Amino acid sequence: MTVPPGGVVAHPAGAGPTNSLVDVAGIRVGHRTRDEPGWLTGVTVVVAPAGGAVAGVDVRGGGPGTRETDLLDPRNLVDRVDGVVLGGGSAFGLAAADGVMDALAADGRGWPTADPPDATRVVPIVPAAIVFDLGRGGTWANRPRAEDGRAAYAAATDAAVVQGSVGAGTGAKAGGLRGGVGSASVVLPSGVVVAALVVVNAVGSAVDLETGLPYAVRLGLPGEFSHVQAPSQADLAAAQARSLAAVEAGEAAVPGLATTIGVIATDATLTKAQCQKMAGIAHDGLARAVRPVHTLFDGDTLFALATGSRPAPDPAEQAMVMEAGADCVARAIVHAMLAATSVDRTADGGVALRSFTEAFPSALA
Repeated sequence: MTVPPGGVVAHPAGAGPTNSLVDVAGIRVGHRTRDEPGWLTGVTVVVAPAGGAVAGVDVRGGGPGTRETDLLDPRNLVDRVDGVVLGGGSAFGLAAADGVMDALAADGRGWPTADPPDATRVVPIVPAAIVFDLGRGGTWANRPRAEDGRAAYAAATDAAVVQGSVGAGTGAKAGGLRGGVGSASVVLPSGVVVAALVVVNAVGSAVDLETGLPYAVRLGLPGEFSHVQAPSQADLAAAQARSLAAVEAGEAAVPGLATTIGVIATDATLTKAQCQKMAGIAHDGLARAVRPVHTLFDGDTLFALATGSRPAPDPAEQAMVMEAGADCVARAIVHAMLAATSVDRTADGGVALRSFTEAFPSALA
């Protein structure tokens, strides 16, 4: 539910058919998951419709790892992107975008550089952002490369987004729990669709240890999180004891490198400047779902895409679209936490990460 200027409450029509990013027509999503021995990382590719999508970006974290974000400044020339790459591997993982660019070029997609147009002389526009997951699988040198980006692009479909411990979220953690990929969508009363896909890998926690519930569970659409309930006192006490033990062991004194990244999309027509604003407001959804947020150890980065298959909204509906994007981000983070699975790679020299469902089994009805 959103409140546009004037205080008139607009009730959303509900989630889209898949409650995920692909509910924005023309958007495709593909994952490359590397979870074999020694690995816990991957790539997620968001492919724009043919002809590209208008895009903006907002970087809030203190330790970002990004590529081609300056190009999205509204003052600059290129007005559309062909895809967005989200990857693990810290700065090394940005290499995955090379594979996506090569695959797009092979498909004749990209910024035209020839007159008359020549499909063999294009430069695909592919911004990217990464999360830190190095070494979590046990081998520091195992990180996404160009071939992983190409594989994620090849896997991209308009089927419901696979969520949880996949793609760029394979090695993710959020607070003391395993993070992952989450997605959510909403259809506004006008029929405009807004959706988000988020890779949750934060220094902060997405779960309130006072209640044992995800912070943003209250923002769910009717029935969306009806299967989530307050956990038992035993589960809550055990989680609080583990958190206290981590503090006493000094783990909290050395924050891990992190980052939450994602893509918000709509089928409304927006300008580059409006997409940039939408990306900025979407960070409000991140702040509703993760605490603390935008720390020096996070590289929090959100992209916004507008496919333009629907008309440009008036100013009041613009506000609704952008606020809906923020709520989709928050809801997507809850879905990521609920879909994540536990993993233990300590035998390989990696990490052990407990999922929300293992930490709070009584929270799921």
